[in-house]
Amino acid sequence: MSTVGGGNVEDGIRADRPVSARVWNYWLGGKDHYEADRIAGEKVAREVPGIVAAARTDRLFLGRCVRHLAGGEGVRQFLDIGTGLPTADNTHEIAQRVAPESRVVYVDNDPLVLVHARALLTSSPEGVTSYIDADARDPERILDEAARTLDFGEPVALMMLALLHLVTDDDEVRSILDRLVGALAPGSFVALSHACLDVDVTRTAVSTWNESGTPHPLKARTTAQIEALFDGLELLKPGVVSCSQWRPDPNPWGEPLETMTFCGVARKLPA
Repeated sequence: MSTVGGGNVEDGIRADRPVSARVWNYWLGGKDHYEADRIAGEKVAREVPGIVAAARTDRLFLGRCVRHLAGGEGVRQFLDIGTGLPTADNTHEIAQRVAPESRVVYVDNDPLVLVHARALLTSSPEGVTSYIDADARDPERILDEAARTLDFGEPVALMMLALLHLVTDDDEVRSILDRLVGALAPGSFVALSHACLDVDVTRTAVSTWNESGTPHPLKARTTAQIEALFDGLELLKPGVVSCSQWRPDPNPWGEPLETMTFCGVARKLPA
């Protein structure tokens, strides 16, 4: 996902260097990427065979998370920051399949995502979708523009998947979360996924990615550091775990294997 740095005004759509949203799209089997993205994606995948599985389990977590929030928790508003390039089963499609009246706001600042935003703006007749071209480091703008579509007096699901490891300064991550979570009504939810240092191959994946020429370096964090991102919130079971192991769908082969991307979902309680 890319909604941090690399502003679209300065760079436009750059095909000469890898960009996280396009490499992610490549790993997910999409078509919206350039040669530089494929080269970087292949290099990381060769050195870290689990990276593609991590991207795909993160995407599957998105589906299970949104279905649970819309179906099990009754959430009807979603703020998805770090949207990435549209693929099958985007947040609004999943949410509106469960509850057609769901309202979804997407946020990203990758110019190619902006080009494809029309695919994100389809909606059920009963619901609404909108798109904001903004950087995650500008939460005030995000909140101001999202308020045109979402009612922040009612519960909202804030989703930041595979995003915060693109913010390398810990204090800045905390500041972003404090502002966004602070704007949410009690009964809202926060869903995060993040590269986890406690998985052996993560260090190799991060160093390989950071040496690829990307404008979006990564900083992986430990399980404890990821758990701390939910401070002040009530983590839903099973807590912070590999994306593959968050409420997995039943299968005949047993528990899914751990991947390097960990996730969690938490509820905001009344003050």
